[in-house]
Amino acid sequence: MAGGCPGTCFAVRELRAEPPFVDLRVLGGKPALLATYGRQVLAYTTTYAYLYGFSQWLQEDRGLGSSVAGLLLLPMSACAIGVTALVGRHPQIRGKLIVGGAMQIAGCAALLLLDSASPLWLPAAIGAAVGVSQGLIGLANQNALYAQAEPARMGSSAGLLRTFTYLGALIASAANATFYSHGATTGGLHDLSRLLLVIAGLLLMITLADRSLHRVGRP
Repeated sequence: MAGGCPGTCFAVRELRAEPPFVDLRVLGGKPALLATYGRQVLAYTTTYAYLYGFSQWLQEDRGLGSSVAGLLLLPMSACAIGVTALVGRHPQIRGKLIVGGAMQIAGCAALLLLDSASPLWLPAAIGAAVGVSQGLIGLANQNALYAQAEPARMGSSAGLLRTFTYLGALIASAANATFYSHGATTGGLHDLSRLLLVIAGLLLMITLADRSLHRVGRP
């Protein structure tokens, strides 16, 4: 109840304000756009949980220095940039989302193989898989938004997409804090990975069920 009142007051204020700080009218009457925001939350919950939790595990449980842990995150960034450059000119998005969701599932499942004695190529390979999914899903959701949002509210719609990205980051931080309450142990990493598997699976299910994605990017 205490948390609901400020949220309700904020929503009422924003719906009455002209211009609003956050245009909540964007969220009304656009199921396809709401699905895009939902995919963004799910995708970036997994991405940020990996980014925050994996590097912490590399240092605390795997015993690596911060510089080595940082280097092992480079495949993620490199693959995200590379895949975006490779497929960025193709307007169809459904295939990108399906492949990106599948890569997230594969990356989360692979985290269950890690322990304190794992060879360094394995976390690097997992990072590459997560980077591919990040590049594909981030690009596809942006393209979907440009096709789904009302032209007059494009700026507000794009801003809300970023807001849902940060919401995913907040959820990821809470998940890491929960599973690493006694330190970034391998057991905690595996428990976190199981949660992320559920989230990534839900992302793929939502994508497969959204028939409106067939029309985006097609003449």
